[in-house]
Amino acid sequence: MATVTVRKADGSTGQTLELNEAVFAVEPNPHCVRQALTQYLANQRRGTHATRTRGRVSGGGKKPYRQKGTGRARQGSTRATQWRGGAIVFGPQPRDYSFRINRKVRRNAFCSIFSELLAGGRLVVIDDFGVTAPKTRQVADLLRRLQLEGKVLIVTNATDEPLALSARNIPGVTPINADNLNVYDLLYHDWVLTTPDVVKRVEATYQ
Repeated sequence: MATVTVRKADGSTGQTLELNEAVFAVEPNPHCVRQALTQYLANQRRGTHATRTRGRVSGGGKKPYRQKGTGRARQGSTRATQWRGGAIVFGPQPRDYSFRINRKVRRNAFCSIFSELLAGGRLVVIDDFGVTAPKTRQVADLLRRLQLEGKVLIVTNATDEPLALSARNIPGVTPINADNLNVYDLLYHDWVLTTPDVVKRVEATYQ
């Protein structure tokens, strides 16, 4: 049975929380993690890059010099692709980079990351954050008592807005709603800090 020790706000240890082995004790699958990460990064791309073709570039309506007698190659426009300042051939155009992956692959990726976080001791569960008002000092003191250094991902419920407002001003600390949890943030941060309620939501989503 996979378990994690629930910490208290003062830094002490509390009860033991049993976890669903189908989510927190699976064999990590790097291939699925790679696919999920690639999909997330691709979906973040705007794809608004563009270059001007012959039909979009301005100017160049006049023939730069006469057709014959100059000894040079014939030219019809200063906006042709071989001219500096001319059009671009086969340049990038706006496109949608997003793509979809199978639901089972996505689920396997999340479960692989959760399992590695638990096995590495980087999943920290606290009984209650105790933040009722936007106070950055409270969250900073909490992280110090829990001895969490480096990049910390705080996974919260939708009702924990004071906590999110308090944590977003701390360098290296990222608050995120459990509904918006993604592969990139889980891999990027050194620690994942959350509550038993969020753990149960994660289990219900990915079991």
